[in-house]
Amino acid sequence: MKEKCLNLEKYLKHDNLLDIDGLDLFSGLNILKEIIGLENDKPINIFNYIKIINSFPNAYIAYRIMLTILTSTEKSFSKLKLIKSYLRSTMSQQRLNGLALLFIEKKLN
Repeated sequence: MKEKCLNLEKYLKHDNLLDIDGLDLFSGLNILKEIIGLENDKPINIFNYIKIINSFPNAYIAYRIMLTILTSTEKSFSKLKLIKSYLRSTMSQQRLNGLALLFIEKKLN
């Protein structure tokens, strides 16, 4: 897990500015594991706990990124499923890509 935390730090690094500290993230996750048992809880529950106690800033950022990516991915596939129905299976790939972008980027009211 330490390697993954350091890889995330490297990935989020921009012009020698760090969004998270990989070693601090690793330490924080180990402490959280002891406190609440990370393996047995849902990511959103852990995120809410971290948000309430406000003591693990790197873990907060990492969980926020993870949950954002998961939600975006699910939403994209959900919209694609609506677009590419049985009746529309003959449309071109270019049109499908355009419609997918329109639906995914659409603002929710």
